[in-house]
Amino acid sequence: MPAAVKIEKTKPMTIAYVEHRGDYGKLPFEEDMKTLYGWAKAKKVRPGLQAMGVFYDMPETTPPERCRSEVAIPIYGPGAPEGGVKVRKLPAMTVAATSHQGPASEYRKTYAALSAWIAEHGYEWSGPAIEVYSKKPEVVRGETILFARIKAPVRKRP
Repeated sequence: MPAAVKIEKTKPMTIAYVEHRGDYGKLPFEEDMKTLYGWAKAKKVRPGLQAMGVFYDMPETTPPERCRSEVAIPIYGPGAPEGGVKVRKLPAMTVAATSHQGPASEYRKTYAALSAWIAEHGYEWSGPAIEVYSKKPEVVRGETILFARIKAPVRKRP
């Protein structure tokens, strides 16, 4: 059963990120984290501790090879983009947020429950999904366990 959904206000933040196009399940997450934290160290920028993912497309309606995403870390202080690392600001936003702590195979169910809650409560998606990871995935009895806070930017339906 997915966790409860809450409406939250986020604060603006600056992120360093690496862009991807392709299957969300095949992101080179650990490699990107090494790249991002290495970039932050080289630029003398203080990184945030929680990794993030920004997901622009719905895998149910977009072919996997066309799905756009970003693997990111929050940063504090100025840092110039370099190589594959880009920098941008995320604005403050209103999000519908829920947590997923469980098997990766159940992730789509969490998203489906979040989308249903959004529709049932008079909201609509207004931007890409943002996932904030509280810790690294674990493998338990051959199953990958994910720990994420999923944030869906929303606005009230007219």
